[in-house]
Amino acid sequence: MNAAIAAIVVTYQSGSTIDACLSRLRQAQDVAEIRVIDNGSMDGTLDIVQRHASHDPRVRFVGNPDNPGFAAANNQGVADSHSPWLAFINPDLMVEPDTLAELRSRAEALGDCLLGVEQVDEHGHADEAVRRRDPDFLLMLRSPGKGSKLAVPRDPHQALQRVPALSGALLMMPRALFDRIGGWDAGYRLHAEDLDLCRRAREAGAVVAIANDLHVTHVRGVSSRSRPFFVEWHKHRGLWRYFQKFEAAQRSLPVRAAVWAAIWAHALMLVPRLLRRSL
Repeated sequence: MNAAIAAIVVTYQSGSTIDACLSRLRQAQDVAEIRVIDNGSMDGTLDIVQRHASHDPRVRFVGNPDNPGFAAANNQGVADSHSPWLAFINPDLMVEPDTLAELRSRAEALGDCLLGVEQVDEHGHADEAVRRRDPDFLLMLRSPGKGSKLAVPRDPHQALQRVPALSGALLMMPRALFDRIGGWDAGYRLHAEDLDLCRRAREAGAVVAIANDLHVTHVRGVSSRSRPFFVEWHKHRGLWRYFQKFEAAQRSLPVRAAVWAAIWAHALMLVPRLLRRSL
């Protein structure tokens, strides 16, 4: 198979990090295409992207007049590219020159797969939420605190650790698998779409795993932190959509009602903390 990689980056108010992100991607091995899909930024993000595009023909961008969501924008980026390997990369994530090529090499050995890597912050602290399990909605009803935690511990004995799901900040997969499972579900606006993609990949027979010995720096941009209510609304809305897609048909009406109530009760519990943070 052709080794070329298309890097898909979705931006929104990403001016503080997108310059460094694109500089890293332009230096990355085997990246043949870089597609930036901007969801209505007003902070100069597109000016930065346009500057990169003027110096590197691999960089192309689409400026959406509104914000159709992370999943829909990723699908736009895939449609505007042709490489057989797809890497979905957040605009606040910094790859090393060999990260994507190394990850693709491991993917080639597996066939159908969806892979991620270890993510650390600027201080080298690992993100515990990179490895995830599927949401357990019954556990959420029995023990809301435990049920809301999706992190899976790192297994230091496995270079390639199979997990149920991965963070969407960096994902790699073959285009053929992406096409077969129908791409990202654009019905999600923000959050849970990565859980959905991983579940559908697994159900199609693909391996979902993380390369524990590869890492990238995730500096955490400001776009989500500046809109806490928007983020939490769509996070909980995404969980409800996920439940409806994958589990609701197997549950009784009282259980479905209880899950709906638990999801939105959890959202309401966060309001005081979000208000304090916004003051």
